[in-house]
Amino acid sequence: MQARGARWPKVLLGVGLTLILLAGAGGVALRTLLHRYESNITHEILLDPSARDTRAEQASNFGHPDEPLNFLLIGSDLRPTEPEDGQRSDTIIIAQVNRARDAAHLVSIPRDLLVDIPQFEPTNFYGSREKINAAFHFGGGASGGVQLLSATLAQMTGLRFDGAAVVDFGGFERIIDLLGGVQLCVDTSVDSVHTGRYFEVGCHTFTGEEALDYSRQRYGLENGDYDRQRHNQQLLKAIFATALSRGITTNPLKIDQFIRALGDSLTVDTGGASVADVLLALRKLRPHALTGVTVPSYPQMIGAESFVLMDAEAPELFNALRDAQLEGWVALNPQWVHQL
Repeated sequence: MQARGARWPKVLLGVGLTLILLAGAGGVALRTLLHRYESNITHEILLDPSARDTRAEQASNFGHPDEPLNFLLIGSDLRPTEPEDGQRSDTIIIAQVNRARDAAHLVSIPRDLLVDIPQFEPTNFYGSREKINAAFHFGGGASGGVQLLSATLAQMTGLRFDGAAVVDFGGFERIIDLLGGVQLCVDTSVDSVHTGRYFEVGCHTFTGEEALDYSRQRYGLENGDYDRQRHNQQLLKAIFATALSRGITTNPLKIDQFIRALGDSLTVDTGGASVADVLLALRKLRPHALTGVTVPSYPQMIGAESFVLMDAEAPELFNALRDAQLEGWVALNPQWVHQL
């Protein structure tokens, strides 16, 4: 378990891509392949009991049939070569798939959002008001960190989740490279603070390493972390669109390669359902039906430290999430919405 725990902090922004990457595959072929490799995918308890939607308890029917599906997708930028940076959930995405299972909203939570983090008995954490990405640390990292993060989000939004997923940097890079790269359109030129690589304005095909490097940038961008959140969402869509356009999801051999490449890089919590059940529930989802949303907020210096504070529209967004009324909220608040 210690070796497994050492890999956990490497979790990435795009944890949800695997749940939609294969969604276009044929039902019988998909179920056969995924049951074959189910043991390769790590299942752990990622959701705190307070954050789990318990209305649908049968694994054969993933999610409540009359309600949207809500997934928690988290990521940290820690790599083995950068241990001094500590454990942080630098990307937090709530993905809500609509009742028809053919469209989804990706709601990015700012990493520096000031929130009340509840107590967490397993680590003797008594609760405090902190940046939301600190929840992963106070939960002890690994599955405990995800559990505390999910409890924090459930307390903040009133939302309950059907599942959560984590995939590390290596698995993510391998997926992109197996696709032959993905195309991303750079809207503002930027020098990587991590590698020194220069990203020029225009549309380019990126390798897995390049795509991850670009998606992590926030310094030097006009809107800082808000631009990074948008780029994370665009990368998810680019991977999904590339997989579909190149016929990956309908090619059993390619699906086999993807599952082997992921191996133990993927960790999921599906509440007892199989991964095949989840993917079959998402089989109608397509890239053009993904919409990016940012939590209404603004940066604020408190003392010598920079935070992000919620503004007046944030509670309304959380109500729309909880009540499955996101489409209406999006129509009324275009300033916080971006088509991917």
